[in-house]
Parts: sequence; structure tokens; C-alpha cells
Amino acid sequence: MATSHQASGIQAGRLSASEIADNFGDLHPQYEAHEAAVAADRCYFCYDAPCMTACPTSIDIPQFIREIQTGHPEAAAKTILEQNILGGMCARVCPTETLCEEACVREAAEGKPVEIGRLQRHATDTLMEKGVHPFTRAAATGKRIAVVGAGPAGLAAAHRLAMLGNDVVIYEARPKAGGLNEFGIAAYKSTENFASREVDWLLQIGGITVEYGKKLGAELSLDALKADYDAVFLSIGLGGVNALRAAGEDKDGVRDAVDFIAELRQADDLTSLPVGRNVVVIGGGMTAVDAAVQSKLLGSETVTIAYRRGRDAMGASRFEQDLAATKGVRLLFNVQPVAVHGNGACAEIELEYTTSEGGQLTGTGETVRVAADQIYKAIGQTLEDQPDALTLEGRKIKVDAQGRTSLAGVWAGGDCAAGGEDLTVTAVAEGRDAAMDIHASLMG
Repeated sequence: MATSHQASGIQAGRLSASEIADNFGDLHPQYEAHEAAVAADRCYFCYDAPCMTACPTSIDIPQFIREIQTGHPEAAAKTILEQNILGGMCARVCPTETLCEEACVREAAEGKPVEIGRLQRHATDTLMEKGVHPFTRAAATGKRIAVVGAGPAGLAAAHRLAMLGNDVVIYEARPKAGGLNEFGIAAYKSTENFASREVDWLLQIGGITVEYGKKLGAELSLDALKADYDAVFLSIGLGGVNALRAAGEDKDGVRDAVDFIAELRQADDLTSLPVGRNVVVIGGGMTAVDAAVQSKLLGSETVTIAYRRGRDAMGASRFEQDLAATKGVRLLFNVQPVAVHGNGACAEIELEYTTSEGGQLTGTGETVRVAADQIYKAIGQTLEDQPDALTLEGRKIKVDAQGRTSLAGVWAGGDCAAGGEDLTVTAVAEGRDAAMDIHASLMG
């Protein structure tokens, strides 16, 4: 008889609770104090620090590392949080290997950068564990601002606006705040309910009310928000998922990767989460890697990431690609889905080999079939429920450098807004900068 690990179809309980607990442990465990001191000692404290230029939130990295080096991690945390109020989560999920750490002088000289992300986590965790909030609110301005969406951009905007003395109401469609930090990132990157704890800590600034179950286009209208508030900040994310455009994609077993990750992140018992014996993930970004690796950690026998272009074009960093490979995920490049086969439920996916000439992707006509009782779509998300009054750029809300939309009194940031990469750290920067512009414009 087949073990649960080898059982065909989509099954729960492929691994024991203890195996799953081991598999979903912290990806980068927290530094001990002496480890942080040793790591901080490697920093050259560059005058024109390239790491700082590479950080989307422009954290003064040499300054905070020097504060750790001299034994003041709480001061280091304040240096970080002044620029990035979600510095704790960004320390966990930021692709530091392609941002600050890639720019580190030690990386260029030795191939081993200062571990900036882990040092940032050491500082922010040390402060947050004390339960204190390092900022206080300015005198009340009498202004009220609506923030739609409690993801990284919305939270960063709300915190900065509240800190400057404004009253903020956040409207969130889901029953919990945090956006992709709470629902869209692999569980091994954010353990022990950190995303939720960080939101609670952030709200200690005061002046912020959160109303749940309120979605733009359903319970909320932009016209009403504009009438009721002095300004509106939209951080509604990307709710839709692109279609595979492959025959048979409506079969059972084909689903959106983001829904799977959200279900996993909210599950109380991961052994009860059903997963396929043979899983194929279509896509090449961070979401594809997160879905694939977590399928493997739940006990799938074979997991394949199928990406339509070559390795270098993959949205996921080389670190993420290597992480997938070390967990036993197979990476297939230059293949695109053409059909899902199976009687009612998926059993195989047919992939066509691709070639790229002058940036144009074309199929070669040669195909291969891969066994798949579960297929995850991770091929990008689309904007849902955007108000007709707003001008779009590409398929996102058009904004200027300050986050202003085409509609007076309305700003936008995060994944729903055009420009910038779809990263937590970029969303935080956009939320913070829009908040500063909102405050300046309201104060005249």
C-alpha cells in the first residue's frame, strides 16, 4: 500500500506534524547578540554607502550597523524604522541579495556581503520584543484621511500620517490587516504570526482606526470617500490573477498560487492541508517559488516550476531559485502551457518549448507532458475594482512621483500603482512618500 507521501491525487497528511514543523521553521533564524556583533564588525561603514542607495526606503544602513556594533540595537531599530516602519518584515522578506547586499562592497571584494537583512532583523526584533513604540504623534491637525487597503503601502502611509498628527481610517476588505505580508508570503519567511504582531505594534502610534470587510467597489465608493475625508490613499493591491490561456485550465486541481499561499498562511494545522503528489507551478516570480517550495515541504513527491523564458529572465532571485532547488523542486525553463489533460480533474500538463528572438517569445511546436494532479497559476496578478474615474498606465493606476493619481485629493501606492517593483519594501516607500505629500498639501 502506498504511504501518504506517495499516495496519488490531492491528499492531506502526507507528512507527520513533527516533519512539517521542522520543514516550516524559520528560514533565517534570529541572530544571538554576539553573532550580531561579529556580523556588524564586517561593515566598512562606507561614506557613500552603495547599500543605502540600493535600498528603496533609503535606510541609513552604515548608521544602524554602527549602532549595533556599539551595543545599541534599539537605537539601530529607530534608525531603520524612521525610514521603513515595516523594517521587521522587510528584514525577513526583502530580496536583500539583489538589493542592499548585492551592492555591498564586501560582496564585490569577497563574494560574501555583510548580512544586512539579518542585522536589520536583530535590531527591529530587539526593540519590538520590548513592546515599546519609538515614535509619538505630533499635535492634532484636525485632518482626516481614508486609506483603502491595509497592506504594506497602506500601513506605511497610515502610520506616517498619524505620526504627523492626522486621524486615519483604514478600510480593509479581508478580516485581517497586513496584505501580502499576512496572506501572500511563504510561511517559513514569517514565522510565529509575525506579520500580525507587527501590525499591532505599528498601530500603537494611535490615531488609526481599522474597519474590516470594506472593499472598494462593494462597500466603499471613491466619491463617498472623497466627500467624507480630506484625502484618500488607495493601496488596494492586485486582486485578480492572469489566466493560463491553455485548454482545460478549468479542470479540478488547477488553482491560483496566491490562494494556496493565503490558505496555508491562515491554516491552524498544516497537516490538514491537502496537496498533490505531483505539483506543477506555472510562473517565474517569488510567488511561484513560494508555492512550489511549500508544496514540497507539505510532502508532495514531485514539484516542478515551469517558466516560459530562460533562467536569467526569472523574476525570482538566484537565491530563491537555489532555495527551490535545494528543497527538491525541479525548474523547467523555456516552456509554456498549452493544455491541461485529465478526466474532470487534471492529471497532466502539456508544455510547449519556447524560443526568444528579439524579445519576442514563440512556441517551437515541440511539446512535453508532465504529470500533475495539482497545478498552480503564478503568472502575475491584475488590478480589480479600480474606479473608472482614475487614469491607468499599463494595467495599473497612473501616479506621479509623489503618488498623486489623475483625481485631485486621491493618491495611490503599492502593487496597484504603476512604476516600481512589486516588493514589500517598495510599497512601504511609496506609502511613506505619499503620506508626506498628502500632509504637505493639506497643511498648505
